[in-house]
Parts: sequence; structure tokens; C-alpha cells
Amino acid sequence: MKNSIWILAAFLMFSAGITAQIDRSKMPEPGPAPKINIDEPETFDLDNGLKVMVVENHKLPRVLVSLRFDNPPHAEGKKAGVSTLTGDLLGTGTKTMTKDAFNEKIDFLGARLNFYSGGATANTLSKYFPEILGLMADGLLNPKFTQEEFEKAKERNIEGLKSNEKNVAFNARRIRSALAYGKDHPYGEFSTQESLEKLQLTDVEAYYSTWFSPHNAYLVIVGDVDEDQVKDLVKNHFSNWKASEVPEPAFPEVTNLDQTQINFIDMPNAVQSEIALVNTTKLKKKDDDYFPMLVANKILGGGGEARLFLNLREDKGYTYGAYSSAGNDRYASTFVASASVRNEVTDSSVVAFLDEIYKIRKEPVTDKELANAKAKLTGDFVLSLEQPSTIANFAMEIETEDLDEEFYEDYLKRIDQVTKEDVQRVAQKYFLADNSRIVIAGKGSEVLENLEKMTYEGKTIPIKFFNRFAEEVEKPSEAKLDPSITAEKVFSKYIQAIGGKEAISNVESVVMIAQAEIQGMKLDLEMKRTMAGKLTQSISMGGNVMNKQVFDGEKGFVMAQGQKIPYNEEQIKTAKADANPFPELTVGEAKVTGMEKVDGKDAYVVMIDENNKNFYSIESGLKLQSVKTVSQAGQTMTIPTGYSNYQEVEGVKFPFTISQSMGPQSFEFKVSKILVNDGVSEEDFATE
Repeated sequence: MKNSIWILAAFLMFSAGITAQIDRSKMPEPGPAPKINIDEPETFDLDNGLKVMVVENHKLPRVLVSLRFDNPPHAEGKKAGVSTLTGDLLGTGTKTMTKDAFNEKIDFLGARLNFYSGGATANTLSKYFPEILGLMADGLLNPKFTQEEFEKAKERNIEGLKSNEKNVAFNARRIRSALAYGKDHPYGEFSTQESLEKLQLTDVEAYYSTWFSPHNAYLVIVGDVDEDQVKDLVKNHFSNWKASEVPEPAFPEVTNLDQTQINFIDMPNAVQSEIALVNTTKLKKKDDDYFPMLVANKILGGGGEARLFLNLREDKGYTYGAYSSAGNDRYASTFVASASVRNEVTDSSVVAFLDEIYKIRKEPVTDKELANAKAKLTGDFVLSLEQPSTIANFAMEIETEDLDEEFYEDYLKRIDQVTKEDVQRVAQKYFLADNSRIVIAGKGSEVLENLEKMTYEGKTIPIKFFNRFAEEVEKPSEAKLDPSITAEKVFSKYIQAIGGKEAISNVESVVMIAQAEIQGMKLDLEMKRTMAGKLTQSISMGGNVMNKQVFDGEKGFVMAQGQKIPYNEEQIKTAKADANPFPELTVGEAKVTGMEKVDGKDAYVVMIDENNKNFYSIESGLKLQSVKTVSQAGQTMTIPTGYSNYQEVEGVKFPFTISQSMGPQSFEFKVSKILVNDGVSEEDFATE
């Protein structure tokens, strides 16, 4: 034992001596990037043209199957949306099996099988692979398109468009693509309620017969399979698939602007502006610029340590996050830098975006930025190799993107070879700050004045206006406010609309019980308020209280995660404003500042104080929305709350639907019960 200890001590002393000779003030030279060993697929073709790739991987008893069409982009024109409907109808029954029987079979096998307009994917245990492959083939080759399922799918898509009419982010994304590529380009067109309503079942059948051909199809199978077995199964299920030539449609060439301009979409309900600087590119994955672009984009906007994020979020607090993406495509793609920002900093955010894009074009990045970007890209790539879908994607991309056979084996080496000069070169080539569309979807009444006055490097940026169908329109006009309209008149009409002063005078307390669902989780809300200015609120999940707040009119606390935290002065001020069920009974310093639309309805805007404003319907007098601005941990948020579905309880109308957004999260509370002068005791407001 003593000898063992002496040997260990000698080893430690020797190691310490070596360590002492290392100069830790210098970063060690990195070794050569390793070559990645990626399983190469075994390939074979069927007589009908279907290309099959098989990668055996016996680590887990699972199999991933992916069938994809490598069809050229094709515009749908007046039939926009037909491809989506076609994908929706696949899997709703076949010529050999009903919809219910088909789905029950998949569920019984514990597998996932999904169809879409570009093909199908399946994930299954290896012992059920033969059956799942057969179901995939049956769904793709023998679909039974029925009028009933067609009408259901069409209605779902129309309802989806209707529900997104006022979704600022949704409209911003599709208008951005339409303006960048052009509405008549396959990448720029989008379906509308009108185009969907005109579609017939025969349009779906025609689309299927035109574009669902083995001629351009790839079947990739990765996992715990035997190649010989796969060949037999594929031939058995897919050999009868009849091939047909797929059209080669022409579409317009994409171009960029001669001069950067702002493209503004007025969204009167927006509490944030969706900003995107976008220009088209012609970058392909096989190009020499591909890897430098990966690094350049990672430095500019590829995550929480990138320049855009650090500038707009960490430094200025304008947004929850700012990012960029650099696409690659055989036909056309875009570079996009984007963020959702508060209305009042829209113009300042545009300047911050331009600053960062011009900077990476004009100045070399730092050694640290370059090293960090390479390290993150390397880590992301290595982690992605754990997913079977990654191998499937690699196999298909090598075939369809005309990549070198060793493209992914040399991936890390190619990243490691990128220099600072490469980054600056591709930034100048692809980040077109002088030829960008700055697409902004936001509330014109709050942001346009500053945008029109904004200059960059002494020059104004021209503004063009578009509607949510990407059609150029005139500048939105502002409604003129009658100077005789005061907060007192607006509040008086609201009080009358909900029941009148006499009915309200009988109210001493109000209890509201409501439920909401957020990311699949069900929340229960209970709120108690009194006319004496007391408040208690609790949010529960599964019977467990997640958050509780109590205010006795003078002091209060919040209880969360087992901690009881007293209210600060700002919270006390907020609680006093929120506790009264009918704050409109007192005008205070409130003043009417304008008129705006809320969910398509004209509304008076009443500024309660510097952080709170309410919107009241001009027609009905009811409160439609309130907007609160809060600051926390250096970040400022704007929180809108919508009120609708007013119902009468004890002679007074209350909103039974309350919607709220907090940054990227949005949810809707459905009120199940309102109690007036019931269910409240003094113990509810005890703060000690």
C-alpha cells in the first residue's frame, strides 16, 4: 500500500512539473478538425424511377422512413392552397382501408405516420417496420379522396386563415416572402380565403396525379433493418406505382431593390412591431461560400451570443430576441434579420439592425467571435448526428443538391478553414444592407411618425405601404378625434353599457373563475376584487397553486415557488389600480389620446397613466382592450389584454373571454363563473 501511495505521489509531482512549464496565458493551438464517419447508404432504383437509400443502424430497435419528392418549385396561381389540401387528404382513408381503420392500425402499432404535400414520414419500432411501410405505401399510392374529407380539410384551412387575420407575426412572415420573391413566385405566393373557397375536389385529384410520381421520389430508410429485407418489401409495395413525367414549370427570376426601402403593413391591433430586413440570395449548399456564410450568420444573428441579440436585447432591451438566417436553395433563397420589438422603439430598432449589418460588412470580426462561432457550429453538427433523421437528410441532400460524396465527412474541416476575410467577403456579398427590404408589420398610428422622420447616415429611407395581401396601398389615414370627447364621457358610456351606475352601486365584491390552456397545460384562475380596493388572485395547475397574490388595499405580497415576496412601491401602485372592479367610476388624470381599431372595431384610446391605456368601443362603449407597459430585469414589455363575450350577471355585464399576450406567449381565459357579492371574506385579503 505504501508503495502504491509513493507511486501516486511521484506521478502527481511529475504532472505538476509539466503543468508548471505550460504558458497558460496563451490559447493552445487547435488540432486539425476530425473527419466525420457517416454511414453511407446502400442505394437501388426501382424500374419506375423511385430511388431508395438504406442506412443500417442497429443501435436501437427503431426505423425512420422518409419519402420525399424532389419536384421543382411550382406556383399554384388561382388554385393557391391546393397542395396543402392534397397533403391534408392523404391518410384519410385508402381504396383498401377506411380512415378509422387506417389510423387505428397505426395507433395499435405505436408508430407515427404523417403525410404532407411533399411526401410522408414514419417512425416505428423495427419489428413493425414491414407493416408501417405497407401502410405508407397504401396511403401514398391508393388514396381515397372523398368529398366529405375534402370539405372538412378546406373548412379547417379557411378557419385557420380567419383566426390569423389579426396575427401580426403570421402576416409579417408571409408578406415578407411575397415581397421578397414576388407573389407569382412559388416561394412568394400564399393561399387566401378566396382561393381556398374556389377549390374543388377535382383540383386535388389533378394535383395528385401531376406531382405525386416516383419519377422524382426518394425513399430513405434509416435504422434497425436488413438491406435484403428492405429491398423485398420496397419492391413488393412500390413497384406498381406508375411513373409519369413531372412538369418543369418556369417561374420569375428573383431580384433585389436598387435602394433599401421600408415596406410597412399597418396592423392596428399590434402591440409590437415585427421587423425583418430581407434580401434574396443565390447561395447553394455546394457553393464555396456556404461554409463562410454559416460562420458569418452565426456571428451576426445565430443565437444568444450573436451581435444582433447582444445589441437589441442585452444592450438596449428592445426585444426578447433578435436573430438572422441565411438560406440556401438551388432556385432562390433569402437572408433575413428579424425581431419583434416594442412599438415605441421600432425606428430605433431599424437603426440598430442596419448598424450591425453594415459593421460586419465593413470591419473584420474578432478572433474570439470567429472561434466561438466555429465551436457552436461544430457542437450543433455533432449533436445532430444523434438523430436518424439527420442521416436521412444527408443521404438525400447528397443526391439532390449535387454535393460531393464527402461533403458531410469534411463538414468540420470546412468550417475550421473559414477565415475572418472569408466572413467579411460573404457578408458584403449576401448581407445587402444597401438593397434590403425592411418589412415592418406594426401599428401605424404609433410608429409611422418616427419611421418617416428617421434617417440613417444622413439619408431618409423611403416607405411604401402594403396590405396583408402584399398589395401596395396608400398610407393609412388617421381618424380625427372630436375634441369634445373626454375621458369622463368615454367612462360614462362604458358604465352605462355594462349596466349603469345604479346596478354597479349594488356591487361590493366580484369573484371570477376562469380556465386557460398554455402549451398543453391547463391553468385555473381565481380572482377576487372588492369595491374597497382589495384584491386576491391565484393561478393553479392540477390543483396546485403556482402563483398567488394578495393586496389588502395598502400592502400586499406575491407567493411563488414557496417564497413570499412583499410588494414594492410600484407593485402597490399597480395593485391599487387593478383592485377595483370598476375603475372607470373615477376619472382621475385619464385623458383621451386618439382613435384606433381593435379587432376591426373603432375605439377611443384612453391613457390612464404613463404605463396603462384602455380602448373603448366607439359604438358599444364596452372596454375592448387594455395595454400595460412593465419593466423588469432591464427588459420592458408591453402586455395587451383583450375583453370580449360580455354577459350579464346580477344586472352587470362582465367579459367572459379574456385574452393576453406576454412576448411570444399568448393565451385565452374562458370565464366559467362570476359571483357578485358572494364567495368573499376578509380572510381572503390577509397579508400577515
